[in-house]
Amino acid sequence: MSQFFYVHPDNPQGRLMKQAVSMIHQGAVIVYPTDSGYALGCHMGDKKALERICRIRNIEKNHNFTLVCRDLSEFSLYARIDNPAFRLIKNNTPGAYTFIFKGTKDVPKRLLNPKKKTIGIRVPDNAIAQALLAELDEPLMSTTLILPGEETAEHDPEHIRDILEHQVDLIINGGYLGEKPSTIVDFSDGDGHVVRVGEGDPAPFE
Repeated sequence: MSQFFYVHPDNPQGRLMKQAVSMIHQGAVIVYPTDSGYALGCHMGDKKALERICRIRNIEKNHNFTLVCRDLSEFSLYARIDNPAFRLIKNNTPGAYTFIFKGTKDVPKRLLNPKKKTIGIRVPDNAIAQALLAELDEPLMSTTLILPGEETAEHDPEHIRDILEHQVDLIINGGYLGEKPSTIVDFSDGDGHVVRVGEGDPAPFE
């Protein structure tokens, strides 16, 4: 049975963030809040945890996974980003966007799209997610918590608990969230283009 942390949405308790990160380092799969609904996360180097996430969501290993970063300096370690794209993204992060880029050699190969060698990158505008990333001190492997047969991200932590408490190790309750996933912008072929319109305003990238 999973642990269930009630975390203040504006002032996350440091001791709970430390506990969460300790669990991540020990192989945990967690549910945590972002600015576009709840997400599943694990350590980016943990193959077994990634496989568990794939089973929970019923997705293949060629799914477009995302590295959730705390800022753009971390972002640039894992994505091949040119100056025009960097400036555009800088003006719109943190925010409810996922950006698709060709991955660098620092991205574990199992996380890259096998054909395009791409990775999603996010900098979320959510205090709990940011506190978790600050304590982790590296990106979190992540995917939006969209359950099999559903089309939108899960947004009610109590409902998530009812469904997943025997499949994940930790659920971080950051309150009831919006249902829209992030807006996806693909920069893998040079100029960015909007792939999916979600919570983030697509206008700056159109």
